Formats: sequence, structure tokens, C-alpha cells
Amino acid sequence: MTDAQGHPMSDDQNSLRVGERGPTLLEDHLLRDKLFHFDHERIPERVVHARGYGAHGVFTASEDISDLTQASVFTPGKETPVFVRFSTVAGNLGSFDLPRDVRGFATKFYTDEGNWDLVGNNMPVFFIQDAIKFPDLVHAVKEEQDRGWPQAASAHDTFWDFISLMPESTHHVMWLMSDRAIPRSFRFMQGFGVHTFRFVNAEGRSTFVKFHWVPRQGLQSVVWNEAVKINGADPDFHRRDLWNAINGGDFPEWDLAVQTFDDDFADSFEFDVLDPTKIIPEEQIPLRVIGTMQLNRVVDNVFAETEQVAFMTQNVVPGIDFSNDPLLQGRNFSYLDTQLKRLGSTNFSQLPINAPRCPVAHFQRDGHMQMGRQAGRANYEPNSFTGTAAGPRADREAGYRTVERPEAGETRRIRAESFADHYSQAGQFYRSLPEPEQDHVRMAFVFELSKCEIPAIRERMVANLRNVDEPLAAAVADGLGIDLPEATEPAVAPRHDLPESPALAMASRAPEDFGGRKLGVLVSDGTDPALLKAVTSAVEAVGGTVETVGLKVGGVVLKGKRGRTPVDHKIDGAPSVLFDAVALLATGDGAVELSGHPAVKDFVSDAFSHYKHIGYVEGARPLLEVAGVLDKLDEACHALASVDPDAFVAALAGMRRWERDV
Repeated sequence: MTDAQGHPMSDDQNSLRVGERGPTLLEDHLLRDKLFHFDHERIPERVVHARGYGAHGVFTASEDISDLTQASVFTPGKETPVFVRFSTVAGNLGSFDLPRDVRGFATKFYTDEGNWDLVGNNMPVFFIQDAIKFPDLVHAVKEEQDRGWPQAASAHDTFWDFISLMPESTHHVMWLMSDRAIPRSFRFMQGFGVHTFRFVNAEGRSTFVKFHWVPRQGLQSVVWNEAVKINGADPDFHRRDLWNAINGGDFPEWDLAVQTFDDDFADSFEFDVLDPTKIIPEEQIPLRVIGTMQLNRVVDNVFAETEQVAFMTQNVVPGIDFSNDPLLQGRNFSYLDTQLKRLGSTNFSQLPINAPRCPVAHFQRDGHMQMGRQAGRANYEPNSFTGTAAGPRADREAGYRTVERPEAGETRRIRAESFADHYSQAGQFYRSLPEPEQDHVRMAFVFELSKCEIPAIRERMVANLRNVDEPLAAAVADGLGIDLPEATEPAVAPRHDLPESPALAMASRAPEDFGGRKLGVLVSDGTDPALLKAVTSAVEAVGGTVETVGLKVGGVVLKGKRGRTPVDHKIDGAPSVLFDAVALLATGDGAVELSGHPAVKDFVSDAFSHYKHIGYVEGARPLLEVAGVLDKLDEACHALASVDPDAFVAALAGMRRWERDV
């Protein structure tokens, strides 16, 4: 193997660093060559995170953490404008919103000390430990080069071939097979900074820090069959959801929380805090909330803002610094290079969406798209002019200062031994999930690996899973119809005694009410307008929304009313997958007429098989019968004649009826 210049490579797994755990060196021409070429592969679309959607908002600091960091953005009570871009990773700009995928969660803070970009994901770990492997990861998950498909999907041979040969990816792929990979919406999604960073206070003392976004709306996902159908019914489901919520005044909010720790903890922790494939369980270091972000304004122009926004991990402000995480070090190089390719000029920071909201002063000049009119005679430093003609000067006290730290060791391409345990936390994650979430992980592995055409890839992945959890591996092998292979020989024997971490379960942060969610109401001629109004009022009282669905979009004639009342959707275009719960208020002859429509049968049967709450009136029994669920009704199926609307909506606060026999 050679680089682009034909130079033979001795190691394509590790970048060049100082010692086992030191910083990555800029002299690593092989790393730079590989990342440089990868960064420039596609134009103008992002290579990854192409399918994105953004919104504006404000971050309000709440905690005094001046003992930890001098960053002014954290001054209690201070409000800082932000722009957030959510995204999928694997698909192109025209792909659908609900593939099984990691979601990007990138936040640009326009602080009074310059822009700070917290470029994270909705999962706290990543696939790889070293940035030199990022091009290989993305090539593997993208459409296969000899056929150009599948699009926005990980269920194919090249992805699982790579994953099965990279044990370090095992922890992240457990998250990818979990419900986290198919979120209900951006609003019900956590965010993580992934890497370990540093806080630095005014005295220069540094503390390690990990960043977390915790949604005040709670966590919620969809099930896989539902995700597939949503992509067919509304490929813009997540985009539409965020747009409608913000424009409807339902502003989503996240708490920014941190885990902070010192060198003593880092030295005593079971795993390496510089390893981006590892977490620090909240039970060991609880989250500390330091502020809240609210998104309250949609973009005016998707291209000018959402597509031209440029996030870079290297964008930090005084009081925030980097660690020697080798993936973070590579990202710090790669992102700047990427923006030049995508946006066409080194002056991309002058685009309004990227421009700092504080004074900018430097001697950088000219280039494509130069929009600044720099005054003064001198365009260099040092110079001997005085006054405004002299231009800006560095400030030793107020300027950005990197943490001083000793680094020593031979320059080597090596992976630290402390990074070698690839299975223990993967098993901890799986065993921390409640049974329904574990079921979804097992089913996801079976589905994805069933799409692999090469048996050896499936077997190799199951062999890896034996190091994670033996019952999991056995269940996946049984689902695939293969013999359980011998376990892969691990570099470090996995630990199965790590304590469970309940905070890893989505159920631990389930929504507290039906706020921010949507009830789909199936109506017909003869529907009781008083009941419809009462249900709607009860849902809206907790911050939810109601949309009506009928046989024809022109509307229905409600009981005792003259003329038609319009409905929001025609049944063919509004399957129940678009709603969090449903109510069947169709009745009498109208219900009988609806029961003969194939889309109505699917509306009811899908809601039931997706474990959703269902409200119904007695006259809607023909709908339950044609869907084949009349004799299966359970506690999450509510007879509205005996349950008042407020009680019905209160019941909707709970998660789905996972015990349901579907």
C-alpha cells in the first residue's frame, strides 16, 4: 500500500503520535495525504452528514463554573445565539430522514469571544479510535462503488465486512443497532460531544470535560417497520417535524450538561478517557447541567444557512481546549480542509451563517469571496505604524492560550494498549437496556446481517458478538439460521462484570407527557363533534397536536352539523406511522365505509403492531375488526365511552405497549 505519491506505507491503522497517548504530529504526511484526498472527494455536497436540517436559537448559561473554565459563554444568565444542524451520516442530500444511522448534532455558539462549535452526534461513542481510519469507515458504509447502492443504509456487505474486521467498532455498532439509530424526531434526541475536551480556568488549570445535550422533551424512537413506512409516506418526516414544531411555538429545548474529572480519575478509570469508543457512565460521574438551549427560529434559506454552515471541531474559545484523543486531533485538521473544498474559499467564515458576532481583526487578506474592507496602511505584523494604521495586535492576557502540558516519547505509529479492550463496554451497554430495547438490538443485527450476501461476513460478526454477550450472539445466530461460530480471539479479554448503567436506556428518559407529540384522529360522517373537540382540547392542553384523517380531504359531515368540516389528511396520504398515537372516532355507516378501504385497514393494524396507544368509540368496531385486532385489545386500547379525554391523553404519556402480542 502506498500514499498518493507512491510512498510505501508501513502502517495504515495508526497516525503518528508522541508516545502511546500523546498528540498526533503535524509531520504525519501519510495521515494528511489520506485525509486531504478524502476531504475533497465530493463537491459540493458534504461527504458525510449531507442530509441535514437546521434552526436558530439561544443558549442560556445557568451555572457558575468559573472555577472550571474562563469561557464567557458560561457566565450565569448570559444568552448566546446558536445555530444547530441535525443530520444523518451515510445518505446523500436527497436521501430520506429515517434510515438506521447515526445522527449529527452540531451546534455553533456565536459567543462574544468568537465562535465555538460543539460538533457532536446522538451517540456518545464513535466507530473508530484514530482519524486515519475515517475514510475507510465512510467508504464502507456508503453505497458500494461497483453498483452505486444501497443508499443511506448500513445493511450491506461492505459495511459489515469493515465492522467485523474492526473490533474497535463493536461498541458503537451496538448503539447503531439500538433504538437510538431511529429517533422519533430531532426534538426527542440526545446529543454528545463524543470526545474528551478540556476546560481551562483563568489561572490556567485544566479539567477534562465531556459534553451532553439532554432533551427536555424526553427520548423517543420509532420501531424499524415504522421507520421503513415513514420513509415511504414522508421522506422529510424529521425536517417537517422540526419546522412545524418551531413555527407552531413548540420550541424544543435541551439542557447542556457536563461530566468533569481530573487526572486522578482519568488514571484510575477502567478505560482510557482519550478513547472515543468509550463512555464514562453517568453512575460514575453524574451529569451537571450548566445551561439550556432553545431552538426558536427556522432558517430563511436552507442553502444559505443549513447548507453553507461550516462546523469545525477546532473552533474553540478561551476556556476550552483539546485532549490528545487521536480521532479529535485528526478532525481538527480535516474539517478546515473540508470547508475550503466545499465552500470554495478560505473566506467561508465571512458568510453570514458562519461569521462571528463579535469584532474580527487580523491581517488575513484577499482570496475568493473577500467581503471585508480592511482599513489601514499595514497588512502585516509586526509593523511600526501607530493608531488605526497599525492594525490589531495579540493580547497575552485576553487571547487564547493553549494548556501547557508535558509531552514525551518516541514518535511511533502505535495504538496505546489502554485502547485495546473493544468488547467490555459494548456488553455493558447491551445489558443495561430493558428487555424491549434489547429485543430491538437483536432484531436489528439479524435484519442487517441477513442483507449481507457473503456468509463469512455474517459469521465473523457473530463471532465478535460472542465477546459482547453470549445470549445475544446465540440469538443472532439463531435468527440468521447459522451455527454459532467460535468467538473471535480478543486483544484483551472482555469484562462481563461491569455494573449496569440504567442511564444508557432510552426508557430512563422517556417523555413525561404527550407534549410535542401528535395524535392522528380518524373521522367519518357522523363523528361526534363534542368528543372530537374534547380530545383535541385535552391533547393541546399538554402541548400536543391533533390532526384529522378522513376518507376524502374535502372533509366529513359531523353529527348534528351541516356542511362539511375539512380534514387535515386523506387516508391514503396519512398512514398511522406519521402519528404517535391514534383515535378512531369514525362511527356508524361512515366507519363501515372506511373499513372497506385498504389504507384504513393498514392505519389501524400498523398502529397496533407498532405498539401504539389506540382510542376508539363503539361505532369504530368495524375498523378494529377489519384490521384483525378486535380480539387482541389490551390496556393501551382505550374505549372512549368509558374513559374521559383527559384520562386518555394522560395515558398517552407512557411509552408504547411493548408487551403487546402483535
